[in-house]
Amino acid sequence: MLSYSPPRFRIAAVDAHHDPLLPFLRSIKKALEASDDSASSLSNLLKDCIRNFKNNDRYRNDVRFLKIWLLYMGVSDDFDSVFKEMLDSNVCTNNSSLYVWSASFFELKGRLHDALTIYQLGICRNTEPIEWLKKARTLFLSRISEIQNAASTQKVDDKESKNLEDNGINPWGTSTMDSLLKKIYPLIMKFDGYRSSTKPYTGKVALSTLKNSSRNKVLEIGGMKYHIKGCAGQGGFAQVYKANVDSDPDNVVALKIQKPAFPWEFYVYRLLDKRILDRERSSYGFAHRIHVYSDCSILICDYLANGTLQDVINSYVVIGKSMEEVLCIYYTIEMLHMVETLHGVGLIHGDFKPDNLLIRYARGDLTEDGFLSRSGPWCDQGLCLVDWGRGIDLHLFPDHTLFKGDCKTSGFRCIEMLEDKPWKFQVDAYGLCAVVHMMLHNCYMEVVKKEQSDGSYMYLPKLPFKRYWNIELWKTFFTKMLNQYPHDDDRSLLQDLKKSFQDYLSSNPQLIKKLKELLSKQRASLCSA
Repeated sequence: MLSYSPPRFRIAAVDAHHDPLLPFLRSIKKALEASDDSASSLSNLLKDCIRNFKNNDRYRNDVRFLKIWLLYMGVSDDFDSVFKEMLDSNVCTNNSSLYVWSASFFELKGRLHDALTIYQLGICRNTEPIEWLKKARTLFLSRISEIQNAASTQKVDDKESKNLEDNGINPWGTSTMDSLLKKIYPLIMKFDGYRSSTKPYTGKVALSTLKNSSRNKVLEIGGMKYHIKGCAGQGGFAQVYKANVDSDPDNVVALKIQKPAFPWEFYVYRLLDKRILDRERSSYGFAHRIHVYSDCSILICDYLANGTLQDVINSYVVIGKSMEEVLCIYYTIEMLHMVETLHGVGLIHGDFKPDNLLIRYARGDLTEDGFLSRSGPWCDQGLCLVDWGRGIDLHLFPDHTLFKGDCKTSGFRCIEMLEDKPWKFQVDAYGLCAVVHMMLHNCYMEVVKKEQSDGSYMYLPKLPFKRYWNIELWKTFFTKMLNQYPHDDDRSLLQDLKKSFQDYLSSNPQLIKKLKELLSKQRASLCSA
C-alpha cells in the first residue's frame, strides 16, 4: 500500500534573523501537530510562506522550502498547478526529492501516467541522487505491473463487460495510452514526417538551456537548422518555441519540445490531414514532422503570429470593457462549426480553451456576400484549434464507448467530470461554453444547479445575461449545451445552434458591417502590439 508523507520538519536552533524561513517552519510545525488542525488555516500559512520566499534565490534549493511546497500540494484543490509552479520557480529542480515525492503524491491520487511522467522528467534532467530516483521509478513500475497483472487475470463476464462500457474508461489513463500507442505504432511509423531514434537527443545545444535563454540559439535537427526566436509558451512537461528555418525570416515554425517523448499529438495531426476536408483543414493546425528520441520528442508545426483568442479576451479586460456581442456571436459560430466538423469525423479535442484557439485573418477584404457560406475571404478568417495532446480518436474504441477521466484543467472540467459521471462529446461542449462565457463576461464560467418544478435539475451559468444582449439566443445556447447533451451524435444540436446565431446576424446587414469593422480594428490593434 503506497503512502505519501514528506519527511517531517526538523527545526534547527538558528536565529530567525539569519534564517527568515525559520518562523514559518515553526508555525507550520505547530499547525501540523495541532489536534484542532484546520485545513484552510494551514493552506493560508503555506501560501503566505511560498509568496514570501518564492523569488528568494537563497531558498530555491533548500529542501525545507521544497517540503513546504509539497505540503501545499497536499491541501490544494489544483495540485497540478502547484507542481507546474514548482517547476517554473526552479524549486529544487536538480534534486531527486522533488520528483520522487511529487510522483508518489500523483500515484496516491490515481494519476499513474502523470506519476510516471514525473519520474522520467527527473531522470531526463539527471537529478541527484539519480540512483535513488531510478530505484523509486523501478519500484513504481513494479507496483503498476502487479495491478495490471491482477486485472488481467480477473475474469469478466458479459454483464460486467457491459457495466464497464457504461461506466466508461479513462482515455488519458496510463494503461489506455500505452495500449493505444502500441496499437498505432505500425501506422505512425509510416506517416510522412515521422523520425525516430533509440538514442537520446545529443544536439550541440542542450534542450535544457533553452528554457532560461532561448533567443538566437540554433537547433540542428534532421539536417535542418532552426534559429530560435523566443519562447511561445510552456507548461510542466512541454515548451513551445518560435523559430526560423535555415535563417529564412519568411519560414517560421513552432517547435514543441516534450519530455518524455510523446508522439500521440503527431498521430492526431495526421488523422486531421486524412479526415478533414481541404477547405476546413486550416482550422485545426498543421504538423510538418516529429523527431522522437529516447528522452524527448520535438514536434514541428505551423506558427501563427496573430495571437490567441485568450489574447483577444485580455485586450478587453485591460481596458475594463467586454467584447462586443456581435464579435462574441461570430466566434461562437466559428467554434460550433469547428466542433461539429471535428466530432463528425470521430475526433474529440479534449482540451478546448481560448489559449488553444489561434486567430486567423483573411488575406483579402471581407465582404457581406461570403459570410454564411464561409467562402471567399471568410474562408481564411476565423480560428485555428491547436494542442492535440489530449485528442481522442473514437475509431480506436468500440461504438458507443463512454469515457471517465478528469482533464484536471481548472475552469474547463465538464459537469460529468465534476460529478464523476461518464462523458463523451461533453468535454468539448463544456470547453466551448466556458470560452463563450469568458468572451461575454471576461471571467471563468461558474455553473449552478437549479431545481425545476418537475423535480429535475438544470445547469446554467451563475452570472446573468445583460439586458441589452439577445437573451433568448444565449439562454438557449447554454441550456442546450449544458443539459442532457447527446452521447452519440451531437451534430444536429450544434448545427441548430449555429444556424440560430447565423440567422440573427444575417437578419440585419448592419451587424455584418459592424462585425467587419470590429475584426479589422482587432487586427490593427493586436497585430501591431
